[in-house]
Amino acid sequence: MRRSFFCIDSHTCGNPVRLIAGGGPILPHLPIAERRELFIRDHDWVRRALMFEPRGHDIMSGAIIYPAHREDCDFAVIFVEVSGCLPMCGAGTIGLVTAAIEEGLVTPRVPGQLSIETPAGRVDIRYEKPGEFVNSVRMFNVDSYLHAADVRVDVPGVGPLVVDIAYGGNFYAVIEPQENWKGLDAGTASDIVELSRALRDALEPICKPVHPDDDRISGVHHAIWCDDPKSGDADGRGAVFYGDKAIDRSPGGTGTSARMAQLHGKGRLKIGDTWRQESLIGTIFEGKVEADAQIGSFKGIKPSVGGWARIIGHNTIFVDDRDPLAHGFQIT
Repeated sequence: MRRSFFCIDSHTCGNPVRLIAGGGPILPHLPIAERRELFIRDHDWVRRALMFEPRGHDIMSGAIIYPAHREDCDFAVIFVEVSGCLPMCGAGTIGLVTAAIEEGLVTPRVPGQLSIETPAGRVDIRYEKPGEFVNSVRMFNVDSYLHAADVRVDVPGVGPLVVDIAYGGNFYAVIEPQENWKGLDAGTASDIVELSRALRDALEPICKPVHPDDDRISGVHHAIWCDDPKSGDADGRGAVFYGDKAIDRSPGGTGTSARMAQLHGKGRLKIGDTWRQESLIGTIFEGKVEADAQIGSFKGIKPSVGGWARIIGHNTIFVDDRDPLAHGFQIT
């Protein structure tokens, strides 16, 4: 059997986003967090086939739109990534909104505004579309917070590091320059990947954060390595690691949110402050600490992140059962 998937490919400030507009599995009309669990259980082959090689690559991000279960949302989304089905993806959200609006897949109830039901919660959107194209998207992300400060972890081959654990839609290890890590210019992107994998393995037995409101969101699977900006238009620079060996080409939407939550939790950003985050390739997301928030027993923030995306093509992808690599592969 050969299955066909119609995809709209775009990139958000350099990071690829594949919106699966046709061929995604039909799921029962449940809250999207529950549909995500069913997708993982019964249809994860779709993610692997469309995100992994030979149809995808190590940094591929994707999304599938579904009807919203919540009455206060325009639609729902499941994020499909090389690293799994994430609760939230900022770059993915900016890319899918741009593609969905420009291609007419969704009609907002209020022009210039959307509300999206994500597995991490409701995410509100404001976008600018002065003509045919969407110029920019600002997402008002889920409540974010500093989960643990100054966690000491011994990383094989590196030595002790002190990291913060912050949540911005995914849990992040946030690392700033210190004695055993001199900053982003001290190594290559490949070095960051190896460091991140070693750090994640070292953190696993000593730090297992669980979201206070949803125990399905747990564990540190991402890292953001922070440094001073190179651009005069930015406040900071970061490399977001996710998956097995991926470095986000964008500044990272959930990463920027986690970074702002970490800075706010340590008294370095106030309510109303902006934070312009620069990626490794020089693109910038503009973050803002919109308001304070309470997440269980944790004090946090309501962050917003603004960026842009561009559609780069339509892509009809076949997944043929006769193909021994139908469900994709990764080189480890």
